[in-house]
Amino acid sequence: MIHRLRKLEAAGAIPSPSRLSQIVPEPSRALRVCTYAIAMLAFQPAAAEYPDRPVRVVVAQPAGGNADLVSRSFAQKLTDRFGVQFVVDNRGGGGGIIGTEIAIHAVPDGYTLLIVPTALGTNPALVKKLPFDARRDLAPISQLTAGPNIVVVPANSPFKNVGDIITAAQAQPGKLSFASSGLANATHMAGELFKYMAKVNILHVPYKGSPSAMVATSAGETELAFAGIAGAMPLIRSGRLRPIAVTGAKRWQTLPEVPTIADSGVPGYESSNWYAMFAPLKMPPKIINLIYSEIATIAKSADMRSRLIPDGQEPLGTTPKELEAHLVNEIAKWTELGKAAGLTAN
Repeated sequence: MIHRLRKLEAAGAIPSPSRLSQIVPEPSRALRVCTYAIAMLAFQPAAAEYPDRPVRVVVAQPAGGNADLVSRSFAQKLTDRFGVQFVVDNRGGGGGIIGTEIAIHAVPDGYTLLIVPTALGTNPALVKKLPFDARRDLAPISQLTAGPNIVVVPANSPFKNVGDIITAAQAQPGKLSFASSGLANATHMAGELFKYMAKVNILHVPYKGSPSAMVATSAGETELAFAGIAGAMPLIRSGRLRPIAVTGAKRWQTLPEVPTIADSGVPGYESSNWYAMFAPLKMPPKIINLIYSEIATIAKSADMRSRLIPDGQEPLGTTPKELEAHLVNEIAKWTELGKAAGLTAN
């Protein structure tokens, strides 16, 4: 400190003790020391407020579909509110494992955030040796959105409803196949839950992302697909796919004519597709709470609701504690299914 004071004196930035004695007649020693310290503090540089540079948002999924819709919508709103860029960095692969690992090993200073899909909750059920424990190695910030998946069939399919699919699958076990956008993700697990609860044998065919899965199903490569609504809607609108059911507990507000699986012959069935934001462990709680509060405000906006709900995602903006509880429940649910159905991604 003494060295810094002498440099400030030499530069003329603060008065020297001798100069202070001219300004304040006959000051006491205590007064001189106090005045000198106050002058020094006045010239300390102000601490930078978070964020003061671009923030990297690692998205543990490839570009396209619901992942891009949700992550880029929230990143843009955070950019607008904070005045610095929140830059989306898609790091797909390994059912979300690659992107999650990148974030886990990042410096916990608030400048690397993570957006993960449902796979964070389903991976423990399928992957025997995960390189991390999400409950232990990540700090929850907020669940961004949640919504159902949708069951679709090619436009020329003979299947008109879930009952038709169950009847055909029971008559010829293993002949039908369903597409998903990848191993261990929400669409895969929605299909596995359907198989288990409906007691049918349908072959799972994973694709690299929603776009390829939707194109393949519309071409008849599989008899049906479990898909995110955002990824399926373009081909539904063009008439190449036909919606059969949604996987949620209730009908989706923008597709009121499409029934739920639970109401179509599989009572109690429910599966959702969600996205959440986490941070590297040990990120300062002050930053976590700041980001959460902004997300909560963003999620309530009419603009975000009109942007996301038509494509199957409802903005939520839950608290860090609520996200923590949600993740624990998801891991327990899918782990139980994995054991009961003998599932594995290895």
